[in-house]
Amino acid sequence: MELISIIVPCYNQAQYLDECLQSVLDQTYANWECIIVDDGSQDNTKEVANKWGALDTRFKYIYKLNGGLSSARNSGVSAAKGEFILPLDADDYISVDYLTLAMNQFNLNSNLKLVYSLAQKFGEINSLWELESFSLKKLAETNIVFCSGVYRKKDWINVGGYDVNMIYGLEDWEFWIALLKKGGEVYRINKICFFYRIKTVSMITSLNHSQKKEMIKYINIKHVDFFIEHLGTFYDLNNKINFEKKKTERKLKSKKYVLKLFLQTFFKLNIQIQ
Repeated sequence: MELISIIVPCYNQAQYLDECLQSVLDQTYANWECIIVDDGSQDNTKEVANKWGALDTRFKYIYKLNGGLSSARNSGVSAAKGEFILPLDADDYISVDYLTLAMNQFNLNSNLKLVYSLAQKFGEINSLWELESFSLKKLAETNIVFCSGVYRKKDWINVGGYDVNMIYGLEDWEFWIALLKKGGEVYRINKICFFYRIKTVSMITSLNHSQKKEMIKYINIKHVDFFIEHLGTFYDLNNKINFEKKKTERKLKSKKYVLKLFLQTFFKLNIQIQ
């Protein structure tokens, strides 16, 4: 039974840590270690982490100066003894059978590079997280895999870990591109095994337009070969945009189309009012 190292970065999120670590302790797959990386927290993260370490020696605590999420994950993976890695943010949690189901797939298919699952949002929003089925083309368009997927440590080494230049977020999207763009299969477990906390304020919600634009630009430059392969050249994209623009203009000039659009909108509004 292969060892899985669960990496839990924590920056001032001690209030959520118990629920996260309880989900780790409850795993049906027993051969794991959980490395809690305190990324310079100013709350009682150390106290909470050490409580779990006293309860079960598979929980380990690391403190480092604040360096951001990529840096914290890299510190945890560097210290990991497991062949397999599962990143898990301190405010999220996993189902009791996630590790078992993931390892079943790795044991069935040696070509797998990543295993993840269906996901559920909870907190401010409670609903299924509707992510599109995996393809490299879809991954080129947007991130369709949450951060908590299982992969091999050797693959983390091969791609140079999480990119510490991703200081504003989207680091998991960049990592999945780096991990998968040169090959390897992906499997999504057809069961909700990951629970993603939605908060009023989080790293993602705090990401403003200019910061997001900067991160996307960085990813585009770093992985330009990947984006061209799956989305086409900038010339192709520009032609596609112009084609769609002209098609829309032709439709808007059509009286029949405009009338149809008006009637659809009118009846929709009328139904909502009633």
